[in-house]
Amino acid sequence: MNQRIIVTGAAGFIGSNIIRGLNQRGFTNIIAVDNLTNGDKALNLVDLEISDYLDKHDFYDALLVGRFGKVEAIFHEGACSSTTEQDGRYIMTNNFETSKKLLAYSQHTGTRLLYASSAAIYGASSTFREETAYEKPLNVYGYSKLLFDQIVRRALPTLTTQVAGFRYFNVYGPRERHKSGMASVAFHSFNQFMATGSVKLFGAYGDYKAGEQKRDFIFVEDLVNVKLWFFDHPEHSGIFNLGTGKAQSFNDIAVTVVNGVRQMQGFAPLSITDMVSTGILEYIPFPDKLRNKYQCFTQANMHQLEAIGCDVTFHDVPQGVSRYVHDLFARHQN
Repeated sequence: MNQRIIVTGAAGFIGSNIIRGLNQRGFTNIIAVDNLTNGDKALNLVDLEISDYLDKHDFYDALLVGRFGKVEAIFHEGACSSTTEQDGRYIMTNNFETSKKLLAYSQHTGTRLLYASSAAIYGASSTFREETAYEKPLNVYGYSKLLFDQIVRRALPTLTTQVAGFRYFNVYGPRERHKSGMASVAFHSFNQFMATGSVKLFGAYGDYKAGEQKRDFIFVEDLVNVKLWFFDHPEHSGIFNLGTGKAQSFNDIAVTVVNGVRQMQGFAPLSITDMVSTGILEYIPFPDKLRNKYQCFTQANMHQLEAIGCDVTFHDVPQGVSRYVHDLFARHQN
């Protein structure tokens, strides 16, 4: 397949999984764009087939002068994804300004743009629907994503080609090792348990009991399948939530991780009561620095995605995290 595709953030968690999904469909004419200051990210590209790699600092100028010829689609995953980053100028340059350049390019050339937004846009809201009334970011990262979504919203009536934004909820799965502190709770729970025999979660906060804060956790494979569904359906543009539509607790994640490992070690599963009483599951005080900046509950309203006929099925936590734990355990053993 000779269609040229660009993936920004290509060596990152989601970008590399998108390339994997494209490779599985036979797409290899892929230009990967990233910043490899963190060289460990390069390992995410080792088993993938691409046609070229560019540093992000060289890419945008090259794109705008037409260096790459006809480009079918851009999967724009490149961004600073740290919700605790306080340098607003850096965030806005890295997340907002670059996205605007790609939008202008797509409308000028007919290249389709499938880009990463974020559920951080909802922030303090308790309703997670793609409407302005519920968009209340708690940090500059969330604001940078919201501002670009607003630009896209205004452009929707006059678009000349597909532009679709996806508000990712809590994504987990293979190829996130380089993310360190920003990696998923499933990843951290696995590594804690393998290293110490226990898993630590936040204690009670607000109206939520210890470990009962809930998020909409989505397996990265499902996220990629949705993005590829849109790649197959260029007639659909807009801004869409991308979660499962079902909130599950951090306790659910920890229990699934621990019992997944125990199963592979030949031990019987434990209840959460057993885990707490034996110290396998520990709760730590909720950090002061996260107070009033933390989403204790997220659950994607999936109506807009369902309304256009997207038929991707999603793994729940027991299914998706169990698969992920098997992958992590196999790598840990090697």
